[in-house]
Amino acid sequence: MITERILSHVVRLMLNRSFQPQTAAGDSLPPPAAGRVYMLYAHVPFCKTLCPYCSFNRFIFDETTARTYFRFLREELRMLADAGYVFKSVYFGGGTPTVLVDELIETIVLVKDLFGVQEVSCETNPDHLVPHICGRLEGLVQRLSVGVQSFDNALLTQMCRLQKYGTGEQILERIRRFADTFETLNIDMIFNFPSQTEAVLRQDIQRVIASGANQVSFYPLMTAPSVEQNMLKTIGKLDPSREERFYRIITEDLSPYFNPTTAWTFSRRNADMIDEYIAEFEEYAAAGSGSFSYLDGAIYVNTFSLREYQQRIESGKMSVSLMQRFSKADRMRYRFMMELFSLRLDKQRFRRDFGVPVELGLWKEMTYLTLAGAFARNDDKEILLTPKGRYLVLAMMREFFSLMDTVRERARSLLPEDEKRLISTEPGKPILTR
Repeated sequence: MITERILSHVVRLMLNRSFQPQTAAGDSLPPPAAGRVYMLYAHVPFCKTLCPYCSFNRFIFDETTARTYFRFLREELRMLADAGYVFKSVYFGGGTPTVLVDELIETIVLVKDLFGVQEVSCETNPDHLVPHICGRLEGLVQRLSVGVQSFDNALLTQMCRLQKYGTGEQILERIRRFADTFETLNIDMIFNFPSQTEAVLRQDIQRVIASGANQVSFYPLMTAPSVEQNMLKTIGKLDPSREERFYRIITEDLSPYFNPTTAWTFSRRNADMIDEYIAEFEEYAAAGSGSFSYLDGAIYVNTFSLREYQQRIESGKMSVSLMQRFSKADRMRYRFMMELFSLRLDKQRFRRDFGVPVELGLWKEMTYLTLAGAFARNDDKEILLTPKGRYLVLAMMREFFSLMDTVRERARSLLPEDEKRLISTEPGKPILTR
């Protein structure tokens, strides 16, 4: 789609120009605004094996290191409480947050005690859909998100996941077993793998429908320089020309059973919590190594080094290492993209917060998307998207997340050599030992 290619190119240029995070001047996040409720993100950067396409901050699991890390993560959460932050919801991402379920449970209980959080989301992998993990999380976690990516055994083999997590049939059976354990069970899927055919994609969609899960997120395959070579060796070269066609298949095949709740998340009627926390909360604070906060028009990046993370927490500092303050125009673009990602832009709120109507503040973006046929409704109150508009917003978000991957790559390049070894696929020595 030519409109998508132009839009992706322009968004990429604008993001690269406006987002160049620098070393943070302070040691902590800014104080919270009076009376404001935020979302909390907590990062657990450990996996037993590393997927070739993943660029998030993650290390090969070592139990000593991971247990020590959880202890310091809880200390950083106490710092956020002491700073006066109030959170309604918490999202545990990774990595694999359930890699040590007893440590995770202790951390969830602490978050509930500190902040009164009632909504807990947590990521996991298919091999953790077992009674001794899911049974212990029942009642503590409201939304569990399972990284499946595909049910196709050939694709699972290419991704080095079949041996780790089982066949597509086994994964499907595990999801069916625990589909009713949580208020929302989300399946994370990826589309547009180089070897993925339309038939394979449609089979994945049918298995999602049959799984009993009440939510699914279909992410387009994204690349980052840090994982590009590994991707080429394992799953092949990305073909972006098929992305729009595959997205159309997903939306059409899911439509009798699921409704779109973001540009790439689809929910049944009984799914209350949606996949992306950035769609519900414009501002969020983060704890943990390698996590990102967005507060008062600035992005804060926590150190990717496990050792530096420990040293900062031990000295009574939070783990912020990089930050980028956005201009008013950049903040308007961020709001524009995130609200459209959640399928509705509140034009009255936009004008109230920025002092200018969106048609004037972002006239280039509005003109382009209007001419592209992206808006199903555009009146004085709101903007709603057409199916084509949802795909164009998906493309914008793809570019945004690709930029975040570039930032992660920069932060990862600064790691000391012994920590870089933990990014390999072989276990290393413990990094944190106390």
